[in-house]
Amino acid sequence: MTELANCANCGRLFVKTVSPFCPECLKEQDRQFELVYHYITRQENRTATVPQVHEATGVKTDLIYQWVREGRLVPALFPNLGYPCRSCGTIIKEGVLCDNCRRRLEKEINQENAEQEKKDGRKRGKTYHIK
Repeated sequence: MTELANCANCGRLFVKTVSPFCPECLKEQDRQFELVYHYITRQENRTATVPQVHEATGVKTDLIYQWVREGRLVPALFPNLGYPCRSCGTIIKEGVLCDNCRRRLEKEINQENAEQEKKDGRKRGKTYHIK
């Protein structure tokens, strides 16, 4: 079912189907994507970083990061493209966290689970069972 929504970019009211952007903003984003894609597919620009692509094309870095995250721009084809880790900002090519942040988070979760098991073990030790 369709619904009315405000465009996430310009704020105009439009009938939302899938995208949070109005048709005019989607057309502009597609135009900008073509500009970026044509820039990075040139042999001399294949190793460009996102800031370099932004500087050359004028397209916002957040939009370029979004396209890499969505898979529209594939880091395997363009080795220096990536997007920031949600925790520390290190440039990554897949997922939402870099390896260091992922390991740190796993370690914290494991420590919390161990502490919880220790607390639960102490509570069980004081229980009496009668046959």
